[in-house]
Amino acid sequence: MSYERRGGILLHPTSLPGKFGIGDFGPEAYRFVDWLESANCRLWQVLPLNPPGFGNSPYACLSAFAGNPLLISPEMLFADGLITEADLNYPFASTARVNFGEVYPWKRELLHKAFHAAKANRKYWISVLQYRKQEETWLEPWAVFVACKQA
Repeated sequence: MSYERRGGILLHPTSLPGKFGIGDFGPEAYRFVDWLESANCRLWQVLPLNPPGFGNSPYACLSAFAGNPLLISPEMLFADGLITEADLNYPFASTARVNFGEVYPWKRELLHKAFHAAKANRKYWISVLQYRKQEETWLEPWAVFVACKQA
């Protein structure tokens, strides 16, 4: 059996450039994938994409099923009409390093706004309810865990 040789890159999405304190699956991720294709790279290897645990390590994930909410793109939420343009004003200076202490609360507030906007939009809310039903075996226990952890 022969295998085709392939080139690729190991890069966690949080390491992508971004306007909001951390890289995410927004426009920069799409640009990166376009660049990979133009460079004839066929593989994008990522570290775990789950919610990180102690020290924000992707290797100490808190869930095997949930995704890292920091990877949700504010620009995509805006494009979907779930947040306003004013919500895209990141109040902190962008730096070469992620300041999780700034990013987490800012993004959590942004995701709460997007959630309430989705709840008010029948199309989005139906999708949320379908997802909730489809993933009920892990989603409700995860939500309870997160709520207790935050409290």
